[in-house]
Amino acid sequence: MSQVDESGLSGQTPAEKPRHKPSRAPRTPMPERAAAVRRSDFEEVAFGYSAEQAQAEANRCLQCKNPTCEQGCPVNIRIKDFIAAIIDGEWTDGVEILKERNALPAVCGRVCPQEEQCEASCVLAKKGEPVAIGRLERFLGDHDLTCDLEHRCTPQIAEPSGKRCAVVGSGPAGLACAGELARLGHSVTVMESLHAPGGVLSYGIPEFRLPKAIVAAEIEMLEVMGVTIECDQVIGRIATVEDLMTEEGYDAVFIGSGAGLPVFLGIPGENLNGVYSANEFLTRVNLMRAYEFPTSDTPVWRGRKVAVVGGGNVAMDAARTALRLGAEEVFLAYRRTAEEMPARKEEVHHAIEEGVEFKMLCSPVEIRGRDGWVTGLVANRMELGEPDESGRRAPVCVMDADFEIECDTVISAVGTRANPLLHDAAPDLELNRRGYIVTDENGATNLPGVFAGGDIVTGAATVILAMGAGKKAAAGMHRWLTDA
Repeated sequence: MSQVDESGLSGQTPAEKPRHKPSRAPRTPMPERAAAVRRSDFEEVAFGYSAEQAQAEANRCLQCKNPTCEQGCPVNIRIKDFIAAIIDGEWTDGVEILKERNALPAVCGRVCPQEEQCEASCVLAKKGEPVAIGRLERFLGDHDLTCDLEHRCTPQIAEPSGKRCAVVGSGPAGLACAGELARLGHSVTVMESLHAPGGVLSYGIPEFRLPKAIVAAEIEMLEVMGVTIECDQVIGRIATVEDLMTEEGYDAVFIGSGAGLPVFLGIPGENLNGVYSANEFLTRVNLMRAYEFPTSDTPVWRGRKVAVVGGGNVAMDAARTALRLGAEEVFLAYRRTAEEMPARKEEVHHAIEEGVEFKMLCSPVEIRGRDGWVTGLVANRMELGEPDESGRRAPVCVMDADFEIECDTVISAVGTRANPLLHDAAPDLELNRRGYIVTDENGATNLPGVFAGGDIVTGAATVILAMGAGKKAAAGMHRWLTDA
């Protein structure tokens, strides 16, 4: 029956939306391929949630009045709202909510350390398991990718501003900055030094964790938004930042070139054949498509016994990649214990399942070889002392406790630093003592109109932190360009 509402207009009384009653079910497991099968190929480890599993997990959400999970997200995604859309079965609405603040949901749902960020701030985490926010983000991101390009969710674009922006680097910081600038109506050109876009998303993260097709599809959407991407553009060689602004006519420049210069161990034997930095090893496999062997016969040494040095996500990626390339044994040497490892627990768990042997409390001191090739890695046994500046207990050498790991390949995964090519790109750019760019809270550098963000400012960090920095810098560039 028709009624009159408070405005005096006649209409049908809407039915009230039923109040959400959170499920008390345990966290929904993520379906995965068996370790014995997946360790011999590069197909993705996790299958992702089905629609039923996604709704079951979403229904665990309390839909808090004050969603603390959102405070833990570096790009401030409306987590409560996109989960509510999943609860209601409104996938498209959920994707739209995600893409308001995150241009790469299918990527972030796979590789972001949600357990240290949004999920760590979930109310349920105080007494049990948090909502699987990352897995739900991946579910929506993948749903969007199942649509043809014409029907995928495209963020609303503002009217053209007439301003031109250059983005140096197509990693997560550069892509996030480019997407945000395009959304604000600016013309954007991304300049990538390598032959494929994506930065660390393409060359650093293995196919079994982040398929190249996912990265390409997310980048394709940025191009639909009007972003132009140019590869093989080494800024610092073909042009400087000043050239971009004075000769090429760009009104503002964002530098998101990452920090990809490898750090080595500084021990005898590092010049032997069979010694890699993790950066080179993973880049050869990812960008030169060794994961498609024998279809793509990439020049990468396939070790029989491989020792990886390090305890972060890159070390896990290198170790698990070596297994998939045919290594009979893979050892991971780390100078602390598993409790101090900075790698994601999920990646450590997968590495152990797949057969990586962890050698804890050992620090390499020499790489031995014969006829120019690696034959072994000599390490000191360590014990943990007092906490250092990182808050972790510092490793202390145990005297006269050396041992040797027999191997034919050593991969160093102990960190990266800024590439000195940056000085050639912008000689007047202010850098700190470690070679990283100095910026203010808005991402602005000491050069007018030049902004920066991501690993080239902070040092190696996470994908989502780099994206947050790219978005923040885009907001600063927008204010610069519009004098707002």
